[in-house]
Amino acid sequence: MEKQVYIKKSNDEMELFSFEKLKQSLLSTGACKEVVETIVKRIQPDIFDGISSNEIYKKAFSLLKKHNKVSASRYSLKRALFDLGPTGYPFEKLVGALLKEKGYKTKVSVILNGECVTHEIDVLAEKDGNVYAIECKFHSDVKATSNVKVPLYINSRFLDIQKQWNTNSNNKTHLKQGWLVTNTRFTEDAVNYAKCVGLTLLSWDYPKNNGLKANIDTLALYPVTTLTTLNKKEKHQLIENDVVLVKELMNATKKMKNIGISEIRIQRVLDEVKKLCQNNSN
Repeated sequence: MEKQVYIKKSNDEMELFSFEKLKQSLLSTGACKEVVETIVKRIQPDIFDGISSNEIYKKAFSLLKKHNKVSASRYSLKRALFDLGPTGYPFEKLVGALLKEKGYKTKVSVILNGECVTHEIDVLAEKDGNVYAIECKFHSDVKATSNVKVPLYINSRFLDIQKQWNTNSNNKTHLKQGWLVTNTRFTEDAVNYAKCVGLTLLSWDYPKNNGLKANIDTLALYPVTTLTTLNKKEKHQLIENDVVLVKELMNATKKMKNIGISEIRIQRVLDEVKKLCQNNSN
């Protein structure tokens, strides 16, 4: 029988550790059952009361990487999103790419006039004659959440822009809705308020089974920070060169050469890119 141990989550809360939950998160990366069982057995003796969830992640990631680099890349997605920082622009680009893949026309960083003041919109998306103003709240801190003040503020900005947009006879489209996207989580009040005013929310795991993680996995739109064949410095140099998504590397061999990656390593990177983009776990 498994011993009951409590682990320390990233927000400092204690939670009863579940081996089943660990198994499921490893299986969701596309790793086979035998590999997952092996990893869990290896980790089991190292679990103790008060161990951090981050420590468990590091152990599991290290073991998974030895068995299957592509699965390890998927497993690192949550951390990889934090690594997109320190600025919010790469995250905005990722959100724009997700929407583009879903059939929206998108623009990143757009200045729009409101009825009262001018606003900078992170992503403007259009589909079927409707336009959506999307605000991206990127956090580098895993403990950060977006409380009710954030959707309150975003909704007031949206209403100001909407009044101006929908009364302007030059606009042939309808500004329908505001969205708020974050790489962490929303508080319960933030979710309730957004539901009440019709603001669409998207976070790491909200809406259930349709959050950022689910969308990135389904569309295989992974950020370059997930790759195991690049080091941290190289990833940030690529982001500085406007390469944010893994699939963009297929046409970025020159940029990889320019930051000092050898021909042999470029081939390894591209091999991982192909596997990650083609064999997504869904």
